[in-house]
Amino acid sequence: MYKPEPDHRHGLQKRTGVLIVNLGTPEAPTKEALRPYLKEFLSDPRVVEIPRALWWPILNGIILNTRPAESARKYASIWTKEGSPLKVHTMRQAALLGIELGKLEHPPLVDYAMRYGTPSISSVLEKMKLDGCDRILVIPLYPQYAASSSGTVYDAVFKVFEAMRNPPELRIIKHFHDDKGYIDALAENISNYWAASGRPEKLLMSFHGVPKRTLELGDPYHCECLKTGRLLSEALNLAEDEYMISFQSRFGRAEWLKPYTVEAAEQFGKQKISRMDVVCPGFVSDCLETLEEIAMEVKQVFLNAGGGEFNYIPALNENQKWIEALARIAMDNLHGWMDAPPDMETGRMLALSKGAKN
Repeated sequence: MYKPEPDHRHGLQKRTGVLIVNLGTPEAPTKEALRPYLKEFLSDPRVVEIPRALWWPILNGIILNTRPAESARKYASIWTKEGSPLKVHTMRQAALLGIELGKLEHPPLVDYAMRYGTPSISSVLEKMKLDGCDRILVIPLYPQYAASSSGTVYDAVFKVFEAMRNPPELRIIKHFHDDKGYIDALAENISNYWAASGRPEKLLMSFHGVPKRTLELGDPYHCECLKTGRLLSEALNLAEDEYMISFQSRFGRAEWLKPYTVEAAEQFGKQKISRMDVVCPGFVSDCLETLEEIAMEVKQVFLNAGGGEFNYIPALNENQKWIEALARIAMDNLHGWMDAPPDMETGRMLALSKGAKN
């Protein structure tokens, strides 16, 4: 059943909207806040592809009664005065993207949402529509496509539009794993870190893991991670023995994509690697998986196994080269959609895009 539309008014100037979407975060690092967040996240059938009849008793009877307290302790270890790092960085990225796209003659409205938690995709899309957006570009902040990440954004957006009688036009960016601007921003971020701190003996590129079964079912995620890693190694002029691609955040007993980050860290530690740096190219914002899992847990595994120095290289966050790359990704997908006549707006956007490259 369609939701009632707001009063229709003729003569309103139509706007274009750009919505960036990140994974999400609890409202506070507490057991009480973690329970609803984890329930929403782990109830998504794309995230946990187990029959509901089997999964529901496990989720509601065991996981939601034990995991919130443990997760709350982990979130508390990375929480800042401003709040959740992921949410803070995503808010800043949206603001900076708005400034970058504000250079256009007819700038779009830029906002952000979280797939799980707040602000929800539904609340922000409905607000953008009320603000006059009749064309909306959605950018999931997942460089590599997986059904359990980007695919869930599709689901949430389509569900909102399904309930609208008069929905805006819609475009969704599927992935940007091999975008040159994204790769260049990653390479610059790492190079700047090395310029200040020296180079490691090994660079571990750790991507979020997914069950191996998803590869067999057709997800391009594994291949896209490998391509990102290859392009990044080429941009950094790394030899094959100077880096490794691995996968983190394994959950449950099923086999996930390998090699596992924890096992790679332990292996390098046993080999007495003098220094290992870890970067997480699949995360454009620092979050629990980078600041706690990598910078704390994996570091301890490496050191306990006999390794030397360990460094986590921060995510792109508010890196200016990344913001410019994100703006170009948006502009590449906004052609013909801006409020000005297409020929005039295209010329303006091309000029801005060329200027950003020079």
